[in-house]
Amino acid sequence: MFIHLGENTVISDSEIIGIFDMDTSTVNKATRDYLSRAEKEKRVIYVNYDLPKSFIITDSRVYVSPLNTATLNKRAEKLSY
Repeated sequence: MFIHLGENTVISDSEIIGIFDMDTSTVNKATRDYLSRAEKEKRVIYVNYDLPKSFIITDSRVYVSPLNTATLNKRAEKLSY
């Protein structure tokens, strides 16, 4: 199944490793370092350039989304039924 991350971005739910809240997760230095390194490696994809509320980690990319984690989790739960 697929999950819509916003705008025109849709990914397979089997690719998702984790969905994280931007505000609470980026408090940790290790998370900020990870996101910084992913950006330098050009693995970060911005769904759009609105205020980012979440980021989604897959095997090969990090998606930054304007949707909050609750919305993305609800979409993922609907797929499991």
